[in-house]
Amino acid sequence: MTLVVLTGASGAGKTAISDLIAAEHGADIDIRFFDSIGVPPVEEMNALFGSPAGWQQAMTAEWMARLAGTMQPGRPVLFEGQMRIGFVVDAAAAMGLACHIILVDCDDATRRHRLTSDRNQPELANDDMMNWAAFLRREAQSAGCEILDTSNLPIAEAAAIVLQRLRGS
Repeated sequence: MTLVVLTGASGAGKTAISDLIAAEHGADIDIRFFDSIGVPPVEEMNALFGSPAGWQQAMTAEWMARLAGTMQPGRPVLFEGQMRIGFVVDAAAAMGLACHIILVDCDDATRRHRLTSDRNQPELANDDMMNWAAFLRREAQSAGCEILDTSNLPIAEAAAIVLQRLRGS
């Protein structure tokens, strides 16, 4: 079974890639979105899990358990969300899942443009998001994960690369 995990900071193109694959190949590939479970307010994350990172770790583990229980032989799964790579690695290992993790990334100028102009979410184009992107980049490099730089890559080409991974090539 093939499980490809796309992670990355906001504005990198994860959802655009996943949406395109869903539109063109949804009959053959299961696509799951981390945020479909909802994202509670920070106060709730702190109260229930000690921190936003604690919530993210717990939800990543929950997702891996859910995926392990629903994956079908011969049917690839694409899982998209903003998750720490270490959380994905640990949760997948705990469930006996092998996965190919791809950090979808872009440079800060591209991210700012996408968040402010393309998505009309200028509140996300802040130093915290840029720092989160840099953290994920370092984590991906340390873990030896594939990094897909979408700064100058059309979404259709990025989706084609991810589709290759889903098909085992």
